[in-house]
Amino acid sequence: MTHIFAITNQKGGVGKTTTAINLPASLVAMKRRVLVVDLDPQGNATMGSGIDKGELSASVYDVITGQVDCPDVVVKTPEAGYDLLPANGDLTAAEVELMQMKMKEHRLQYALAEVKRHYDYIFIDCPPSLNMLTVNALAAAEQVLIPMQCEYYALEGLAALMNTIEQIQKVVNPNLTIGGLLRTMYDPRNSLTNDVSDQLKQHFGDQVFSSVIPRNVRLAEAPSYGLPVLQYDRGSKGALAYLALAGELVRRVEGAKAADAAEITG
Repeated sequence: MTHIFAITNQKGGVGKTTTAINLPASLVAMKRRVLVVDLDPQGNATMGSGIDKGELSASVYDVITGQVDCPDVVVKTPEAGYDLLPANGDLTAAEVELMQMKMKEHRLQYALAEVKRHYDYIFIDCPPSLNMLTVNALAAAEQVLIPMQCEYYALEGLAALMNTIEQIQKVVNPNLTIGGLLRTMYDPRNSLTNDVSDQLKQHFGDQVFSSVIPRNVRLAEAPSYGLPVLQYDRGSKGALAYLALAGELVRRVEGAKAADAAEITG
């Protein structure tokens, strides 16, 4: 069975793309087959995976507009170990073109149907705004994974995102659920961080991942080398945090026994 997650937050700079790179890489280390879909025109997940977005002969844009079949665009990442459906600036044109297409909300869903049987997990890195690309991601996904900083404005943004998800459930994808809230750039020495974290747990309970992603220099450096932090500095706090998150996610969706049996490779 394939588990499809949309990684989204309408607020930028919350560790969305960082999670879209490092959580999949950690799952690959647990012997899972993973596809990352870069649905952000900035192409940051593509570059952070070691793929030059400027050298692409085709991208996710060509897939969702029906010009190229999905299997022909998926590429192997040299170091991360997952497969990637890459993006570049061409994707900005898709927003306008999709509006003219039939079943415009489901173009990505149909494209992934061609390849999803080959993967245990698919992660879609969404743009930091609610547009037709994000709607496509939420239509294709089973669950939403929400990275967020523990700060005051994050709670306000989260309320808006929850409203968006509710509307998608009503109109486009009734099977969509919240897969989890991930606290990123976490600093337990900060009192506001702890206050917001407590509020999240109070309102969302078990939907909040126990794993937290700390502020970590190595985690911030890794994308400039086109590497997940696991390949850049395996012993760093960032790498260990994403490995812990991967284990927690596997326990949630596959059951505790599967996670305990997963072998972390060197």
